[in-house]
Amino acid sequence: MVKSTQRLFVLSLLLLGGCAFFNPTSDTSLSVKTPSPTAESPAQAPTDTGDETNGAALSDTVVVPGERVGPITPDTSHDELVERFGEDVLQDEEVSIGEGFTKPGTTVNLGEARSFSIVWTDESRTQPEEIRNLGSAWKTPEGIGVGTSFNELEQQLGEFELYGLGWDYGGTVALEDSDLSQYQDLLILRLQPTPEAAKSDASAFQAVTGDTLFSSDNPNFQQLDLTVGEMIVYLNRPEQ
Repeated sequence: MVKSTQRLFVLSLLLLGGCAFFNPTSDTSLSVKTPSPTAESPAQAPTDTGDETNGAALSDTVVVPGERVGPITPDTSHDELVERFGEDVLQDEEVSIGEGFTKPGTTVNLGEARSFSIVWTDESRTQPEEIRNLGSAWKTPEGIGVGTSFNELEQQLGEFELYGLGWDYGGTVALEDSDLSQYQDLLILRLQPTPEAAKSDASAFQAVTGDTLFSSDNPNFQQLDLTVGEMIVYLNRPEQ
């Protein structure tokens, strides 16, 4: 019963609308972020420069779900963002959360690898709900971030389950029974194949398509060159 309740919570975060399947033969149906070659190694502790008012000086790119994304904590306000990064790199805007829905947000433009978007709990912009659109420099203490490969993820999680590909929330990893279950409901990871792999191995792609759970040991996943294409981190979980 507990496991079913946890999965219902995950689905309540994911299924904001209907399932939108895409055609794997279209290059525009997939958007995969390639890790920056300049991203910090997760095994190295970040160095505090003592000056993070300039976005370029940001060195702490460690992500601890539920606790912090670099210097951003559950209590960080918009005013504190201005003090830390300066107004020039901030852009207040409605941030897409999927299926045509948006929420009040602020994008922090620190270059491709370090940029991120904050989704606020409300219009007052005094408390972050989640952080998304994270660049490849952002990593959990385990070294997981955008660009992490399927095999690397399996080394950290053990055998895990993920939702089938080919729809808006395809490739979402189920953390509840994995070795990183402590991040359940606090971290969303979505695996994506490369467009080339989805085309060349269309039969493998179709075999693991749909809004149902598949085991990571399904051999079709190995044919699709999967990487983490999206990471979302909750700092203040929405009320249920």
